[in-house]
Amino acid sequence: MRRDLVVVGASAGGVEALRHLVAGVPKDLPAAVVVVLHMPAGGTSALPAILARSGPLPAMAAEDGAELRNAHIYVARPDHHVVVENDVLRLSRGPTENGHRPAVNTLFRSAALARGPAVIGVVLSGALDDGTAGMAAIKQRGGTTVVQDPEDALYPGMAESVLQHVVVDHVLPVVRIGPLVARLAGQHADTIAVKPASDTLRTEVAVSKDDSGAAHGDIPRIGSPTTLTCPDCAGSLVEIPGDSAQYRCLVGHAWTADALMDAYGVNLERAMWTALRTLDEKASLAHRMVDVSKNAGRELVAERYVRQEEEALAAADVLRKYLLRGGVREETGT
Repeated sequence: MRRDLVVVGASAGGVEALRHLVAGVPKDLPAAVVVVLHMPAGGTSALPAILARSGPLPAMAAEDGAELRNAHIYVARPDHHVVVENDVLRLSRGPTENGHRPAVNTLFRSAALARGPAVIGVVLSGALDDGTAGMAAIKQRGGTTVVQDPEDALYPGMAESVLQHVVVDHVLPVVRIGPLVARLAGQHADTIAVKPASDTLRTEVAVSKDDSGAAHGDIPRIGSPTTLTCPDCAGSLVEIPGDSAQYRCLVGHAWTADALMDAYGVNLERAMWTALRTLDEKASLAHRMVDVSKNAGRELVAERYVRQEEEALAAADVLRKYLLRGGVREETGT
């Protein structure tokens, strides 16, 4: 078996990093390259055209059923996971991971399951920790792991997370990753010490490529129940065993600890803005009822509305100051 599949994951700051990477590989690279860049669900992606102009390899949007060909770059489409299945790519609208579709972990896990030691995994610039679980799977299955030096990355979060949880084979600036991939691609891959794929890995890959999500009901079997809920669907989360904290709900949405914390922060801030609006409306109504009560000669009732207005304004003032100084995001680290 030879190393003939390069999987690359990036997020914030990833376009420039990808341009440097593809510029450093030869036109006869003896491996296929599959790229996931986090992107909005709507519209189309210009990334294939950007990468085709940046290096010698042709780049194209991934198609369902496309055969992997050496010296070609396949780019995940918006709102579709890209999954490696034997020697072909599959597109899926399966459950999001960390709120993303496509997701880096989905591609990496499927590549690790399908191709084992033949895989070269690369994590580039990005925030939070998507890609860590996928790189751990690649490492466990005998693949080669490469990470952009965090000091070289515009957003070092993804690289730093991988380095904290995975014993990585290579850490270097992005301009040196292309030449490294060129040297590694096509080399013989050691298959003697490769661990068999775990039930957890098989289940997670199955969930990601199954458009119906976790319909087969295997998620509770591979994890432990928690009291946490999924930010996407409010379903119960199961903790998946591994080197880093990972969670899935029974529908199939997947979260890492950092992404889950970030999502909880967003939901909390949204709830607090809603509470602030409600307090402002309560104060406005109470003020209105003060005038109505006084005009009707009900002074005691008017005094009660005055107190309610003062309480609502005081609470709204505290909440507004907290929100405007970024309190929610400071406390959740987002």
